[in-house]
Amino acid sequence: MQENFWILVAYFAAVNVITFGLFAYDKYCAKKNKWRVRESTLLIWAAIGGSLGAGAAMEICHHKTLHLKFKFGVPILFFLQIILIGLLILDLE
Repeated sequence: MQENFWILVAYFAAVNVITFGLFAYDKYCAKKNKWRVRESTLLIWAAIGGSLGAGAAMEICHHKTLHLKFKFGVPILFFLQIILIGLLILDLE
């Protein structure tokens, strides 16, 4: 049980760090008028467990805050992921 718990923690930590980095990089590219990260890529990373990182990047970098699919989608994904994590932890016990 404990080993699986730490695998779960490592997975969500890694996905959220990567997601935060993608959002921050996209903001940098937007400022520098460079090639951007696709919105679908950002949303996929948020959906596979990176909603916390996405939300943090949106707040810290002030990025994608006016896009409705991000403004409402990321918090909804976060809520769903909290439920999923809770169910996974209960299943590990």
